[in-house]
Amino acid sequence: MITLSPPAADDSRPVLVTGGAGFIGSNIADRLATEGHHVRVYDALSRPGVETNLQWLTQRHGSRIQAVVADIRDEARLAEAACDAKAVFHMAAQVAVTTSLVDPRDDFEINLRGTVNILDALRARGDGTPLIFASTNKVYGDLNDLDFVTEGDAYVPSDGNIRAHGISESRPLDFHTPYGCSKGAADQYVLDYARSFGMPTAVLRMSCIYGQRQMGTEDQGWVAHFLIRALEGKGITLYGDGRQVRDILDVSNAVEAYLSAWRNIGVVSGHAFNLGGGPSNAVSLREVVAYISRLLGREVPVTYSGWRAGDQRYFVADTRAARAALNLSDEVPWQAGVATLAGWLAAARGLPFQGVGEPDRAFSRKAAG
Repeated sequence: MITLSPPAADDSRPVLVTGGAGFIGSNIADRLATEGHHVRVYDALSRPGVETNLQWLTQRHGSRIQAVVADIRDEARLAEAACDAKAVFHMAAQVAVTTSLVDPRDDFEINLRGTVNILDALRARGDGTPLIFASTNKVYGDLNDLDFVTEGDAYVPSDGNIRAHGISESRPLDFHTPYGCSKGAADQYVLDYARSFGMPTAVLRMSCIYGQRQMGTEDQGWVAHFLIRALEGKGITLYGDGRQVRDILDVSNAVEAYLSAWRNIGVVSGHAFNLGGGPSNAVSLREVVAYISRLLGREVPVTYSGWRAGDQRYFVADTRAARAALNLSDEVPWQAGVATLAGWLAAARGLPFQGVGEPDRAFSRKAAG
């Protein structure tokens, strides 16, 4: 077992957060800086709007934030940024399945080559710098071998164990779409660098994360996208039938998991964990739209389009392994988290929002059966 522990906050070496101006990355950077760490934010600023996250970080934390505007594919710049880091949170990625289908080579270069770039930069250092990698539930494929039934506006698995606990890490990997291949291969490289080179690395396979500082679009960040469209008085397009179920997780819970993986790297190195809201936060797309309508006090128009490649009818993470290894807090109830995000998005865009509906904390997919 690796016996590393993270340096104290008074260690002045920076923590490197690749993709640190993005949604989850900026939240990780904020938490680290709040705890007293110096943070090096490495980001190409290629995603529209993320520059505002970087501005927010520097305004809040001043000299504790060092920005490096560069691409993850630039090996020299990346190695320079990693040369004195005491830990790395590797969040930089091409994040949309749809984009990977348009330009699979670019997806490969960013997600797989970029990951090998940072792994090799740390391997060359040879000093046991920890790396925590942001993976995805897409490594498990479309799950079409599982049987589902529909209950109201949601798919639920026929298997009682999966329904009670979700999809575990024992599920075989099955990469679908270029995005699934690039992220899945990167996931395996991160784990193998622990096995082959003794590097302290860990992987978090995320379900749908939502929360403040999310720049949601139709292709990625669907909870924020739904809210933005609704707040602007526009309709929402659901791809497929809208009964797809996801276990949505507030970003504050995700950040806790990432930092805990660093703090416990000696125990969790070489392991991958599923990270999501679990059965108590499992909800279908239709149910989220209905809840947004309740929050706004008006019906949100919905149209339907064809199924997207690799779309899972159901994914709920079995979080028992992560909760045990990382000693995680209870997840924010999804209704409360979505209401909070609606208020933040409205304020950030100068849009009216009064929050007509009240969160129903009794709902859960597990209990709904």
